[in-house]
Amino acid sequence: MNDYILTLSCPDRIGIVHSVTGWLLNLHGNIIDAQQFGDLETERFFLRVHFHLPLPADAQELERSFASVADKFNMEAQIYDAQRKARLLILVSRQGHCLNDLLFRKHSGQLPVEIAGIVSNHADFAGMAGSYGIPFYHLPVSPETRETQEQQILDLVRQENVDLVVLARYMQILSNNLCQALSGKAINIHHSFLPSFKGARPYHQAHARGVKIIGATAHYVTGALDEGPIIEQDIERVDHAMSAHDLTQVGSDVESLVLSRAVRSHVEHRILLNGQRTVVFR
Repeated sequence: MNDYILTLSCPDRIGIVHSVTGWLLNLHGNIIDAQQFGDLETERFFLRVHFHLPLPADAQELERSFASVADKFNMEAQIYDAQRKARLLILVSRQGHCLNDLLFRKHSGQLPVEIAGIVSNHADFAGMAGSYGIPFYHLPVSPETRETQEQQILDLVRQENVDLVVLARYMQILSNNLCQALSGKAINIHHSFLPSFKGARPYHQAHARGVKIIGATAHYVTGALDEGPIIEQDIERVDHAMSAHDLTQVGSDVESLVLSRAVRSHVEHRILLNGQRTVVFR
């Protein structure tokens, strides 16, 4: 297909789009889709361009070709092969709804990824992984073994050329070292009751308080627990007639949907960081 995706952010000034399109013109490139955003608060400009070239090219060579434009405008710019599928490593504990959803979406062609493996501190989903032909790594963890276990995760990331680590209800707090190693390459999902309902059984806590809206948040992983840049959120209304079990089911559905949307946005290179916030092109 010879399709590529250019993403960039830089200080906002006149001439950015003209220079980008001029570079593409010199390559005889054709723009398939382009989206841009100028943030008046941060005075930064964001752009995503999906383009086609008449002949195949290496993405790194294209980045080197684009360097003169990037340097002129002090850009943070990346170019990706649009046909290359991102490789995922999924981390999970004992709640499998998000894992099951991701596996089904990948298997049915709804999510354009390759899953390099599934890591869990429990063995519950070894059978599920096997049914999809995906390697399963049982890596138990305790306070005494956390450093070793996290190094095993990083080793898998490197060995399997993983592009994105997905915490699909992985109920372990990652160390600062692991968070830094995976900066911008790890997405987490959690219920949106935080910080109001911390700890175990949050849906039961919410039910006891009579909440009327529940939801979920997907965000990039940082050293600050559940405070990384937000990628995707959604909500569902609930009412007094619903039990804690009902709320849990609704919450699980929302979590699965929100996580899959966040993963898709990341692997399609639609997310650009804007300080502690994100720009997510649709």
